[in-house]
Amino acid sequence: MGNEYHLTPPLSDGDVEPLRAGDRVLISGIIYTARDAAHRRLVELIEAGKELPIPIDGQIIYYVGPSPAPPGRVIGAAGPTTSYRMDPYAPRLLELGLRGMIGKGKRSEEVVEAMTRHKGVYMAAIGGAGALMARAIKSARVVAYGELGPEAIRELRVEDLPAIVVNDTLGNDLYVEGQKEFRTAA
Repeated sequence: MGNEYHLTPPLSDGDVEPLRAGDRVLISGIIYTARDAAHRRLVELIEAGKELPIPIDGQIIYYVGPSPAPPGRVIGAAGPTTSYRMDPYAPRLLELGLRGMIGKGKRSEEVVEAMTRHKGVYMAAIGGAGALMARAIKSARVVAYGELGPEAIRELRVEDLPAIVVNDTLGNDLYVEGQKEFRTAA
């Protein structure tokens, strides 16, 4: 595996360009949540020339629909959502300066190309470990589309949220490289 990096949004080109597929990252600071329904609304606002409810430039979006917070906690389980559902919308957000996306699963060729063109990265969180991921979330508040329930956009303050870089700014893909390494080792 690669190196370990600490990231604090908003991110610049210089923050994401050194990252390579396979690197481990720990994210601290403010990130945002959004799933497909929220992404669709964001892109509709962009197309209409309207202001977005959250900043996009330099930001990280975590594809998650957390469960309700149990007593004494700021959030419930917060495991990643399958990312391909955001693929129709991600290139437009990358064009506006989105620097990072966190989810699970592969991304489309269009999204990988947009990450290369606009200097963004895609990171995977541990699927099935929503309670573990929630431990890194120190505060959570709905900032847009509250009527969407778990799919509302939330602002999260995180400390050392763990992720692995899957797609970097050079177009490398950890899933492709991992399969090659496995075949070579077998």
